[in-house]
Amino acid sequence: MADLDDLSAFVLARLDEDERRFDAGELPHLDEAERHGRIRIMYAEQGEGLLVAADPVEAREERVPVPFPDKVAFLRAEARVMRDPDVLKLVASVYNAHPDWGRVS
Repeated sequence: MADLDDLSAFVLARLDEDERRFDAGELPHLDEAERHGRIRIMYAEQGEGLLVAADPVEAREERVPVPFPDKVAFLRAEARVMRDPDVLKLVASVYNAHPDWGRVS
């Protein structure tokens, strides 16, 4: 397993790539992973920010979509400041098809 610095750098680089995809009108890998139930980024119950989960934890009809720019800002803060290894590993797993995945997995 890579160290936390490598994992954080990997996540930040993939978020940058996803942001470029979003800006180009393409579906970001992060949103695709959410659609397939591999990760869930949602509003906290009391409105105190966002949470990350490994699977869909709300019924589909109860979901309030988080705009992509908000997700990216939240995940960048996680990768730069909070650096929770479990959150970073979960987010990194979204990009397991990337050639650099082997360095951090």
